[in-house]
Amino acid sequence: MSQAAAAANVSGGGGGGEYRDSLAKAVVKNAVVLVVGLAINYINVSLMYTFCKHQIFYSSPRYILFFHLVLNDMIQMSASVILFVVSYTLYKISVSACAAFILMAVITSENTPLNLACMAAECYVAVCLPLRRARICTVGKTLVLIGSIWTVSVISTFPDLLVTLATEPPGFFSSDVFCVRNTAFPNPTLAQKRDVTYIVYLVLVWSVIFFLYFKILFTAQLASKDAKKALKTIVLHGVQVLLCMSMYAVPLVKEALVRLFPENYSDSLFACYVVVQILPRAISPIIYGVRDKCFRKYLKHYLICRKRPH
Repeated sequence: MSQAAAAANVSGGGGGGEYRDSLAKAVVKNAVVLVVGLAINYINVSLMYTFCKHQIFYSSPRYILFFHLVLNDMIQMSASVILFVVSYTLYKISVSACAAFILMAVITSENTPLNLACMAAECYVAVCLPLRRARICTVGKTLVLIGSIWTVSVISTFPDLLVTLATEPPGFFSSDVFCVRNTAFPNPTLAQKRDVTYIVYLVLVWSVIFFLYFKILFTAQLASKDAKKALKTIVLHGVQVLLCMSMYAVPLVKEALVRLFPENYSDSLFACYVVVQILPRAISPIIYGVRDKCFRKYLKHYLICRKRPH
């Protein structure tokens, strides 16, 4: 019997190992997380395979950004599920292994809203600046943009590792801890740095989303079919960003939950984990795997083994 829902702490802070589940409840929670995680990754692999098999996709900046989002989600989902299962099975792991998983999960988590903002910008260019789209949205610029996303997230996250290396004793990384972000990177200054980072992300990403939404809304009023479709896509991106950014509120939510439901705190953490870590990763396949007609036509062949589309 192990502590519940550790992985809910991956992107937030927090720790605390006082709350434990019964064996039956632990088995059910791990089974749910594993099944859902594997199902989402299976769909994502199918999306990526579909992308790689058809030139129409990897010559399009829109689909390149989507491919990056799916790949990023797969990495994040895998790291999150592994940490969740480890919290129940091994309970404690070495700080070095924990830090590697935490960094992987945090970097990919921070990539997601930035990638969504870029995808929203691509929608805006396609609808509002169609004559300049070919010049603005090129494959080369898209790859540079993806590299910039990773650079920003790495620069934002790696100070945690550098500060920990500089302030902790030599044996710290070989010790065993319950793996959450605050145990892998315990310096209190880092928590303040994370708060500032979260605020900056919220302000920048939401400013972009709202600006582009209203610009496309104005175009949609002209009865453009493509504009109206893009408007719906922007709304879905906004919902996905909202879910992704909810990870920044996890520490505050946990404090409220432990006061309101002290006897069911582990169940509350599990609910946080599902909403913050799993649900946003389930939306991407819906937006492009189901709503996008071009992608759906090719995806059906790989998901349900139909004849290759022409």
